[in-house]
Amino acid sequence: HMDFPFWWHGDKIDRKGELFFWAHHQLTARYDAERLSNYLPPVDPLYWDHPIRDGFAPHTSYKYGGEFPFRPDNKEFEDVDGVAHIRDMKEIESRIRDAIAHGYIINADGSHTDIDNDHGIDVLGDIIESSTYSTNVAYYGALHNQAHRILGAQSDPHHKFNMPPGVMEHFETATRDPAFFRLHKYMDNILKEHKDKLPPYTREELLYSNVEITDVDVTELSTFFEEFEFDLSNALDSTENVEEVSVKTHVSRLNHKPFSFNIHAKAEHDDKVTVRIYLAPKYDENHITLHIDEARWGVILLDTFWTEVHEGKNDIKRKSSESSVTIPDRVSFLQLIHDADAAVAAGTELEHHEDRSCGHPHRLLLPKGTEEGMDFWFIVIITSGEDAAHDDLTVNDHGSTHGYCGVHGGKYPDKRPMGYPFERRIPDKRVWKVPNHNSHIVQIFHH
Repeated sequence: HMDFPFWWHGDKIDRKGELFFWAHHQLTARYDAERLSNYLPPVDPLYWDHPIRDGFAPHTSYKYGGEFPFRPDNKEFEDVDGVAHIRDMKEIESRIRDAIAHGYIINADGSHTDIDNDHGIDVLGDIIESSTYSTNVAYYGALHNQAHRILGAQSDPHHKFNMPPGVMEHFETATRDPAFFRLHKYMDNILKEHKDKLPPYTREELLYSNVEITDVDVTELSTFFEEFEFDLSNALDSTENVEEVSVKTHVSRLNHKPFSFNIHAKAEHDDKVTVRIYLAPKYDENHITLHIDEARWGVILLDTFWTEVHEGKNDIKRKSSESSVTIPDRVSFLQLIHDADAAVAAGTELEHHEDRSCGHPHRLLLPKGTEEGMDFWFIVIITSGEDAAHDDLTVNDHGSTHGYCGVHGGKYPDKRPMGYPFERRIPDKRVWKVPNHNSHIVQIFHH
């Protein structure tokens, strides 16, 4: 499961609307890369006037409340009683597109907020989700949240059969339904309209003249399916009269071999630097080379980190396990019980109080690739350490999953727009000929 509830923190979350855009944009890009790995085209967006082509049968039950409802193929969208009318969803979308075209949103008090700038995506994300940060819920509604509820209820839109909520209505289960990614491609395309209105970066804006990347070494990138043992003990009721038994299942899941990279760079003087690592497919589903302006919207962020360079030659080494966008497997229920009992017996603190469940599963960092090797661009961009929002980022990773999730209770670490510099149009790739940028082809092999 890979959805990102950002409202856990009691205080105001920094750039929450932009995080909503970025986390779901990256999910969609990652899903498209997986489809390309399986010789499929990128996912099509859903639209209210077209049938939902693919049905979905969850084969999953609530503990109390029956089966999750299933949806047949080619289901036409219907109004959902007590939730929303389809015509209203189209109207809300139209108002949001108008705001993007005009370059401003209308606040509840009638004032205008300009969105043709780096902050505009934060404002639009809040409106589209919508969160409590939206400045005009009455006018712009809650396109994303209502769409989830409408999709989840298409099996029983008029509550005739009193069906429980569908998988799209829970964060824990939403990504099971392939319609999730079609819905988010639809949202992503609206936000891309806004990003495409912003002026492309100039060579001067991309240049960090202190550093020249001379070469980048990447170890083998390979993926495989593994049999993973999943502990189901927490799904069962326990009672004092029945002895506890271990219940487990095996699932086949994608993983990758650990990899590392070494960036060789020359610096004119000592400085803190920001390092961003991206992966982008080289070809489309017909094996036609993607132009940089087509490929840039599908880049996958592998890592962002801060380090120091010294005058002369530098080797910047990093392991895949250090990625700032991923989280490891969660601790199993049995392990938690074992560790809690041990902590109580020893009179010590339980170690897991800082484990984070927001982020991309580490095993899914790399797309599957192909047996013969699938070509991707491995992209390294080094910019000034001035991009850091915290002074200690070279020595403190602030929870290590800030790429999609930010820092708990603090500022998002990277001052630049999320996705920089690929979030803006690239009409002319010559502006990218800067010494602090390196792109080379790597292959991902699936064994």
